[in-house]
Amino acid sequence: MISKENAVILFQGDSITDANRDRGLYQKHFIGQSYVYLIAAKLANEHAEKQPVFVNRGISGNRVSDLYARWNEDAFSLKPDVISILIGVNDAWRTMSEEPSGVTDRFERAYRHLLEETKEVLPHTRLILCEPFVLKGGATEAKWEEWQKLVGKYQGIVRQLSEEYGTVFVPLQDAFDEAVKRAEPEYWLYDGVHPTPAGHDLIARRWLEVVGREGLV
Repeated sequence: MISKENAVILFQGDSITDANRDRGLYQKHFIGQSYVYLIAAKLANEHAEKQPVFVNRGISGNRVSDLYARWNEDAFSLKPDVISILIGVNDAWRTMSEEPSGVTDRFERAYRHLLEETKEVLPHTRLILCEPFVLKGGATEAKWEEWQKLVGKYQGIVRQLSEEYGTVFVPLQDAFDEAVKRAEPEYWLYDGVHPTPAGHDLIARRWLEVVGREGLV
């Protein structure tokens, strides 16, 4: 897909994707300090002749239902050739924190609606679903077993939806589990949820490995 002239690669998600991206005139150039920047830097250089366009529309705090609510503006209107989605931790966070917005778990329902509509409106756009992940840290330690169980449930849902809708699935939990054998969890996810520079590089490497194997880059 990226071999196409001016291919548009859209990244969607929450704070892990957002990473202080620009919201104004320079969104195409200042795309945050996350794994998105690392992926874009490598691919933009390698495919300079085709001048691909990398767009980051992640928003800190978003759940799947938030993505769906803004999908017309932040996905369909952009007519991307590729959409990469990494979402889930805030769905879990609202539930674990017993907030009113987390009273019902809408993760699978909202994700399915989003995928169904995207397949209908953008039938030729390739979809990449990234697995949500978590490690034991400051934000997760108090209810660690519950966090593991809930995020594990979401991981299974994303894998299942990926199979159902014929998307590329990027597993990430195993990469972080392997990484903690090299350094403590905080080295990769500083609070058990948000990646450090090393954590973002880990995501980017796995993304490039899997997506490259599928022939999208």
